[in-house]
Amino acid sequence: MAVLRNFPSPNTTGTPSNEPSRLRKVGVEIEFGGLSLHTAQRVLKAWLEGIHASIRVKQKGRYEYGFSGDPAGDWVIELDFALLKQMGRTNNDNRLLEAAEKSLAWLSEGVVPIEVVSPPLPLSALPPLEVLIQQLREAGAEGSSKKLTYAFGLQLNPELPALTASFITRYLKSFLCLYEWLLSRINPDISRRMSTYIEPFPDNYQALVLSSDYAPNMTELIDDYLAHNPTRNRPLDLLPLFMHVDEKRLRAVVSDPLVKPRPTFHYRMPSCEIDQPDWGFHSVWNDWVLLELLAEHPELLSEACALVTTNPHSALAPLERVIIEPLKTHLAALDPL
Repeated sequence: MAVLRNFPSPNTTGTPSNEPSRLRKVGVEIEFGGLSLHTAQRVLKAWLEGIHASIRVKQKGRYEYGFSGDPAGDWVIELDFALLKQMGRTNNDNRLLEAAEKSLAWLSEGVVPIEVVSPPLPLSALPPLEVLIQQLREAGAEGSSKKLTYAFGLQLNPELPALTASFITRYLKSFLCLYEWLLSRINPDISRRMSTYIEPFPDNYQALVLSSDYAPNMTELIDDYLAHNPTRNRPLDLLPLFMHVDEKRLRAVVSDPLVKPRPTFHYRMPSCEIDQPDWGFHSVWNDWVLLELLAEHPELLSEACALVTTNPHSALAPLERVIIEPLKTHLAALDPL
């Protein structure tokens, strides 16, 4: 099994400064197809019971289950279709509505993913996710490349060590520098490329952020982001983070009810290839850790920004040679989880 690497940046978060320091946590979302919701929830329940002594199941509706008993918080597994979940929470005595629901459920098969949503997890709880993925694979779970109609992802919601403009800006610069490399690593299937889920950041916004003199305060950082990205559909979605920081400012521009405040990045870019034996949680996690490594090495980050700014369409080869290879050496030296 591949080794998951620890954070290179501070493992604690405690901002504002009057809050006590505590270990950072990470939320995880896994989307897949190929299984019935009933079968998938049984796999999740058995995996949770193998870790925690007492797991309690609550069926919230016909298309969603909740699991309590993990000290980190509640887990959810659901069919990721808001209308169908809403219909599934009601008792259907109307035969016409019942038929409509069944038709909708049938039509959603092969298109709508089942989604496992974790609570914010301590880093020590991440390695067992490899076992969950393996068990779902063995049960028949399918990933994004399995069918043209699939567009499934594995998403991370890592907490930040500090809610400051300079910290967020460094990480945003790091992501934009590594975007083409991450894209080549993930190699999203055609369905995810054609969907609007992970549309790239606009060129003019990338140029603005990667400029050597871009050092905004929090208000400027949020306003710049919203001016160019008033949407959840970015490979690194910062709307939940900025809503946590300044909800009034964000709501003046973005009305999407799916945007919820949380003090995390929302890394939406990776595909979920759960049916492939060599794919696992490590495939996504260690790339994110490398991104954090770049953000924590100011000299390398400045060099990467200059490379990408100077060669926006041909920076991948020099970036791999000058930036990525040294970072991989640093990555291999980090403590395992």
